Amino acid sequence: MKATLKDYILLHISILIFSFTSVFTKLASIEFNKNGIRGIGLYLFLFLMFLNCAIYAVAWQKTIRKFELSIAYAQKTVYLIWSQLWAVLFFHEALSVKNIIGLVIVFVGVLVVQKYE
Repeated sequence: MKATLKDYILLHISILIFSFTSVFTKLASIEFNKNGIRGIGLYLFLFLMFLNCAIYAVAWQKTIRKFELSIAYAQKTVYLIWSQLWAVLFFHEALSVKNIIGLVIVFVGVLVVQKYE
């Protein structure tokens, strides 16, 4: 079965959803460092992290049925690009030349694997 454009969009939406797990994890870590185990924000962000993972798990299982596993997992590396974007936008982290080179290599790898689908 050949995946359609809609299938790829849904696959990437599920990957985008998963990328927010790292945001919630970092926010939980920041909250823990500020207020320790008693900080209510810690539990809010941990809850959001687990909820996000549950939503992702369902979405991922529904979308990968339409792909060969090698294609689906190659696409999943786009998670790195989203995570780097969130690090810059939400946490004001620096994007180094090495980060950019690494992201380009990942993106080219996805394209190479995709070419042989």
